[in-house]
Amino acid sequence: MKKNKPKYNQIIEAAVQVIAENGYHASQVARIAQKAGVADGTIYLYFKNKEDILISVFEEKMGQFIEKIAHGISDKNNADEKLFTLIDMHFRQLSKDHYLAIVTQLELRQSNTKLRLKINQVLKPYLVIIDDIIKEGTRENIFRSNLNIQLVRQMIFGTLDEIVTNWVMKEQKYDLVQQATDVHEFITAGLSVKK
Repeated sequence: MKKNKPKYNQIIEAAVQVIAENGYHASQVARIAQKAGVADGTIYLYFKNKEDILISVFEEKMGQFIEKIAHGISDKNNADEKLFTLIDMHFRQLSKDHYLAIVTQLELRQSNTKLRLKINQVLKPYLVIIDDIIKEGTRENIFRSNLNIQLVRQMIFGTLDEIVTNWVMKEQKYDLVQQATDVHEFITAGLSVKK
């Protein structure tokens, strides 16, 4: 399997950095190969083209991202703790890897419909995690029972996404992780059962 090969991983890491520094459209396959320390032709042993590299970067990096969050929330006691952990880990993971933050927040916003559909497929497991937290919170009577789960999921994901995008656009001049507590409080204020 190509994904287990060191060169594949070198190319993925190099692609994140090159795309973050130059933008997707200005990133040449030759530059990615040079950054990865491989011959240009080697890229085509692993990827069909530049679009395939971008999608693979997202699949690999978001796959790891989602896996870490799923693992991080697995030992939490209730939906409220899980939601906070998801928010905190979302911010923490992207603040640790500013190249990845630039790629996910700016370069994946492509107008190409085929590319957008593939990116949406990669995000589905993350959205399922959010849905499960909302449903759990409703069952636990922490969150209101009349919530529109799809709308709440869009609001949670959209909020996190916009906050990270703003942080990237402001050239990471403030601590993204410090925002987690406030974001969690604002979101749960809208979801919580009124006492």
